[in-house]
Amino acid sequence: MAVNSAKSTLFNDDERMEMIQRVVKDMNNVKVMQFSGLVVDFARQVSASVIIRGLRAVSDFEYEFQMALMNRKQEPKIDTVFLMPDEKYTYLSSSIVREVAQHGGKIECFVPTVVKEMLANKFAK
Repeated sequence: MAVNSAKSTLFNDDERMEMIQRVVKDMNNVKVMQFSGLVVDFARQVSASVIIRGLRAVSDFEYEFQMALMNRKQEPKIDTVFLMPDEKYTYLSSSIVREVAQHGGKIECFVPTVVKEMLANKFAK
């Protein structure tokens, strides 16, 4: 999990880590780690050879492409792979899910139960 102090998030770093760990707890091949700084530096530190990024829409591509090229300049041995979601999820973003959850809308088809519960708890306060 990347820590980005420039980003305003609903959940603090500890809450985000807890959420991710609970979601992947049954996935033996997944390890959740927290870092700050450049993702390419973290990838190098853990001996990763690939950075996987998601692209929901064409609007994501320009920024992600620039980042991939910058990462390649920093570490040519680390590649970036882009994955696209199923088309039924391309319109989703954390902001949209947060807004729907805040107003009591249905989000269970978009997020794991753990996330739904943590959002409900956050907005109940």
